Amino acid sequence: MSHISTDTSWMNRGNCAEQHPSIFFPSDGVGVERAKKLCEGCVAQSQCLEYALVNRVEHGVWGGASERQRRRILKARRQSQLSESSVQIS
Repeated sequence: MSHISTDTSWMNRGNCAEQHPSIFFPSDGVGVERAKKLCEGCVAQSQCLEYALVNRVEHGVWGGASERQRRRILKARRQSQLSESSVQIS
């Protein structure tokens, strides 16, 4: 079961640390791509993405993933968990 993560120490190491937060909350696809480019190669990218997934952050670009991409990741994880649990029951 997932839990809410309150550890945000990784944020200080991220490529985003010196950027204005509005860059990561764009209103169009061009802005999303710009934000995702800033995430490329970031040392905190995986922690950032996991934070957004665990905490169900619905808006913005986190860990190089758009809102839509994060919804897909969560859906795939749920389906994987369902598949694993049905195999264990069999």
